[in-house]
Amino acid sequence: MKQMISFLFFLATVSAQAQSRLWTAADQKYTVENLKRTRDELIRETENLTDAQWHFHETPERWSIAEVVEHLALWEIIWAREISIGARSKPQPELNQTSRPDRYYTNFIMEDTPHKAPDIAKPTGFIRGKDNLTFFKRLRDQAIAYADTTKTDMRAHFEFTAAGNSPRNMHQVYIYQWGHVDRHLRQIRKVKAHPGYPGKL
Repeated sequence: MKQMISFLFFLATVSAQAQSRLWTAADQKYTVENLKRTRDELIRETENLTDAQWHFHETPERWSIAEVVEHLALWEIIWAREISIGARSKPQPELNQTSRPDRYYTNFIMEDTPHKAPDIAKPTGFIRGKDNLTFFKRLRDQAIAYADTTKTDMRAHFEFTAAGNSPRNMHQVYIYQWGHVDRHLRQIRKVKAHPGYPGKL
């Protein structure tokens, strides 16, 4: 009888935890689907490029496609660090009362206004061609595996660098992660549409 009571108490506890979880199954599915979608779109846009196409510059100061993809891979490292540290921090679900809505982050990352990359995310240009895509894919696949299996409540954990009255929860960091690729897919397509862009040999 005691074992049955203990088991029922365990089930009730698990059920209560599931109900109080802010990062819903739909949120998790949405995150994983967008991480996969943007990975796959980047692969489709770049996997069959020639070396000349990878390294074409619209103007000397503009990034090549290779440099864009290196930049995306560098940011994957940054996102992974943000999410890893944030997910291990103390849950602070009360911060959602002062955080901005998800659409703020979606609108910001997808706006047309140029963003300036921090020094840590500027491409070196040392990685050749398709090696940049391999670099990105390895990191993104790790991110997808984690997002798909984690039990962490990503809406209850907040970015460790967040300050002021509008902290970002980890779900919103994920919006930046996949939205950042969407943003640079536009840039890659613009490079490919340039009149001087090399054709296939």
